Amino acid sequence: MSVSGAEDGVQRAIVVGAGPVGCLAAISLAKAGWQVYVYEARPDLRLPSSKATTQQRSINLAISSRGIAALQAIDPAISERFLKTAIPMRGRMIHDIKGNQHSQLYDKDGQCIYSIDRALLNEGLLSEASMVPNIHLFFRHKVLAIDLDDRTMIIRNLDSEKDIRTAFHFCIGADGSYSIVRRQLMRVVRMNFQQEYIPHEYIELKMPAGHNEHGKPSFSLDPNHLHIWPRHSFMLIALPNKDCSFTCTLFAPTYELDRLATTQGISSWFKTHFSDALPLLGEEKLFHDFANNPRSPLITIKAGGLPCITSGAEPYHYKDRCVIIGDAAHAMVPFYGQGLNCGFEDVRVLQALLQDCGVTPGSALPGLGKEVLADSRLSNALSRYTETRHEDLVAICDLAMYNYIEMRHSVTTPLYLFKKALDNFLYTISSWHSPFLESTVRASMATIPFPTRTPSGWIPLYTMVTFRPDISYGTAKTKAARQAKIVNKVGWFGAVLMGATGLYWTLRVLRSTSSQR
Repeated sequence: MSVSGAEDGVQRAIVVGAGPVGCLAAISLAKAGWQVYVYEARPDLRLPSSKATTQQRSINLAISSRGIAALQAIDPAISERFLKTAIPMRGRMIHDIKGNQHSQLYDKDGQCIYSIDRALLNEGLLSEASMVPNIHLFFRHKVLAIDLDDRTMIIRNLDSEKDIRTAFHFCIGADGSYSIVRRQLMRVVRMNFQQEYIPHEYIELKMPAGHNEHGKPSFSLDPNHLHIWPRHSFMLIALPNKDCSFTCTLFAPTYELDRLATTQGISSWFKTHFSDALPLLGEEKLFHDFANNPRSPLITIKAGGLPCITSGAEPYHYKDRCVIIGDAAHAMVPFYGQGLNCGFEDVRVLQALLQDCGVTPGSALPGLGKEVLADSRLSNALSRYTETRHEDLVAICDLAMYNYIEMRHSVTTPLYLFKKALDNFLYTISSWHSPFLESTVRASMATIPFPTRTPSGWIPLYTMVTFRPDISYGTAKTKAARQAKIVNKVGWFGAVLMGATGLYWTLRVLRSTSSQR
């Protein structure tokens, strides 16, 4: 076994996983002065050979204010470049069973979320990372084991089939739902682990570009909406792409998808439930996608558990040596569009705490391996991350699951529309401006995780989660629960009042009819 990184004097950080979150974490550490080594088991996504063999398993990403705030905090130039490749979506476009369309705007102030291709985002961040001199990218390098006490890990080069033993000062696990770093972390901290597959799966479909009167590619649907075909127990969604196509995703119970085993069955089912979408998808293309694109599970992962002895909180870290972020710590179903945004926010929050605790590569003691003494500043920063982040991560995982019910069912009900209208009315009369739009609040978010701890006024839950990165997920959930009680009371009062009014006029009509007799 070859040995790497044994030299003294190198402040070495290892990031496991070269997905979007891992790349952003590497850029953040490198800009702070660390020598960063990124290990990824997959091949380089930017290579043509990788694109030809990669299965289509990725849902288009909806990046919103939280993700954008994180990009801006790490590197404003990166944020500007990526937004140029994204398409703004100002609301949901609901397609009913008859093919009618109804727009539901996301925000009274016109704020929007952005549709971006996952592969393009990942490739772009890889390119950004590769241009940073102190970031070293290694593809087809699989982490086999980590000794957190010795500060060493064993990595297999999948091309040469040789194992490398490398040392580090600090390790970030950003290696996804099936994280090897999390598994190793669970051996040294008292961490409970909850993994839940919901009884639904998804399959990705493609709606090709249409053509205008001049024969040039054009969008078949309004590109500035996230299109949803809600059908109570299942739904179809469509997000726009720069080439005028739409990436569509069908979410349905496993038993429902099991029935779609023949081209005739698929055609009949889509004609029944998505009659306006079928001509735009094209039957032949639809059959091809069902035959070639995998059905993928939907999973929720919550990490955490017994209190740490030192911090009294749920452990996402170990001493001054390791922390897990992104899906490694909190995989969630995609129905709030917050998986990527939350992962990016992890990086921003971690960076702010490292800065606040005075952690710099120069603060690390020379040498590598178990002889390095503990860095109290880094340990303190990671403890604070654990203490402050757990409530937020559990909150967004729960909210994401609830939003599936809203998207596939609630958006079609009169009660939901009434509550949404009341929510927006109260928001309008109580909130004259959005604090997040203030430059001072934006600037503070590079060093303060959540500047607005007690948001004032009435703010809809969706607005807090999607457009207010200055408010933590936990705070948003708590505030929304209090507001929901008020809305429900108003709703019941309105229903009683309407019922009483109806009864009153009915009795008047009956009395009038009786007197005429």
